[in-house]
Amino acid sequence: MSETTKEDKTYNGWTNYETWVTKLWMDNDSESYNYYQEIAKEIIDSSEKDNTFSKLENAKLTLMHRLKDEIEENNPIGDNANMYADLLNVAISEINFYEIASNIIDEIDN
Repeated sequence: MSETTKEDKTYNGWTNYETWVTKLWMDNDSESYNYYQEIAKEIIDSSEKDNTFSKLENAKLTLMHRLKDEIEENNPIGDNANMYADLLNVAISEINFYEIASNIIDEIDN
């Protein structure tokens, strides 16, 4: 009987390759970078502290959901039923959207 071990999937300081490459492409050109910065600023401005989370924590959670929704909705083959769509959907499911959102918000906050 083989024993399963948890392998380290970190990549260039990020949770995994999927998270790193997503953030890399988000920052790849100035138009994309500016788009995500503007979304984050709007979310920060509209976020509020509640009994559980600070204003910035709520902003990170909101941005996380927004990023996840946008990337899933913009998947060009997500509705297809084939091996390539399945592989792409698995890769998208591995993205740590909270880590990306936190990075963007922290960059703006600093």
